[in-house]
Amino acid sequence: MDLRITHETRYDYSPAVETAQHMAHLRPINTACQRLLRHRLDIFPSPAQCTETPDVYGNVRTFFSLQAPHTVLRVVATSEVATRPPAPASSTITWEAVRERYRYRAGAPWDEAAEFIFASFHAPRHEAFAAYARASFPPGRPLIDAARDLMTRIHTDFTYESQSTEVNTPALEALEQRRGVCQDFAHIMIAGLRAMGVPARYVSGYLLTQPPPGQPRLIGSDASHAWVSVYLPDLPGAPDGRGWYDLDPTNDRSGWGSPGEDYVTLALGRDYSDISPMRGVIHGGARHTLSVAVTVEPLDETVCAPALQAVAPGASPDAAASTLPALAPLAPLEPLPPLKPSAELPHEHQRQTQGP
Repeated sequence: MDLRITHETRYDYSPAVETAQHMAHLRPINTACQRLLRHRLDIFPSPAQCTETPDVYGNVRTFFSLQAPHTVLRVVATSEVATRPPAPASSTITWEAVRERYRYRAGAPWDEAAEFIFASFHAPRHEAFAAYARASFPPGRPLIDAARDLMTRIHTDFTYESQSTEVNTPALEALEQRRGVCQDFAHIMIAGLRAMGVPARYVSGYLLTQPPPGQPRLIGSDASHAWVSVYLPDLPGAPDGRGWYDLDPTNDRSGWGSPGEDYVTLALGRDYSDISPMRGVIHGGARHTLSVAVTVEPLDETVCAPALQAVAPGASPDAAASTLPALAPLAPLEPLPPLKPSAELPHEHQRQTQGP
């Protein structure tokens, strides 16, 4: 399946921001189930500096700085990705065997998956996560079955409710209230898996959604998505990084390397804080509004799409970046409404809408 993803982030500031430093994770990675065909990143106003580098997990992150006053920041990432259905996963290793494999032993050889056993900011260690997960982990059960069962229970027990939580809502609070969005469900599942001693990581990306029958696909109506990967060391190719099995508790779907052909993986990390789509530090702009628009569409449905830069195999991430055409003119701005106090800016400035 060939998909085009357009992810637009826009900040309107009042008063103007004097200077800013930003980091973005908006370039899809290559995996066993997907290949990045083309990508471009447009930034308005034009940054004084812009570089792309890989992070420790293999994601591509973009750093850019703005050194002139501005009242609007607009970042548009457009990508074309070829995806394929996940292959069948044949795994029989029990969850206890995986737990013992990653139990600390002095002098044991390093295993990259071990980093994803430990608690992280959005997936802390707490007995409540272990208590919830434990029902899916009876003695001797294969880890793949236990993880699927935990995924299905979260899908059944929790209510998806847009705007019911914020980006900084603790996973423990979402667990208690049994409602949230995909980001919350992913963090709850990760915390539960790690509480049982098995490696689990956070995946950010996109999901192709279908419009109602007879209705056109609405531009900008989609949202970024989040799900989970658990490590199964007995899968073929596991020592080379192919041992991760993906599970989406929001939609109760799973697969080896991806929950399905209609998913696009953007970045991988310990939790949301590692790979938030955009974050930054600004000087000025005490008040702001944020809008995010995401469109995921099959390439054969794309209408009047801008030309993208092809990504050649082995090319550097920022190859030919200077050749990108200019952004289309911005739409007229509406008057800014009363906004939150500037004390809340650091959390809100990192907010990105997460959808089902």
